[in-house]
Amino acid sequence: MCLAIPACIVELLPDDMARIELDGVRKEISLSLIQGARVGDYVIVHVGYALQLLDPEEAAQTLALFAELANQT
Repeated sequence: MCLAIPACIVELLPDDMARIELDGVRKEISLSLIQGARVGDYVIVHVGYALQLLDPEEAAQTLALFAELANQT
């Protein structure tokens, strides 16, 4: 099973790269599979690649579910 997570783009970098942030952790990812991403957009990230843009409300709902699951352990 694979897990793709929503993350917010905080910085656009050269060569179709971006810096994303999720729960205070920042990571560089590739934007080469999507077009039109901007700072502040949410993307679905899997193994270092943004797979698609995500609606901010949907991202917030998904992140809230992840937080709820984390609090249950």
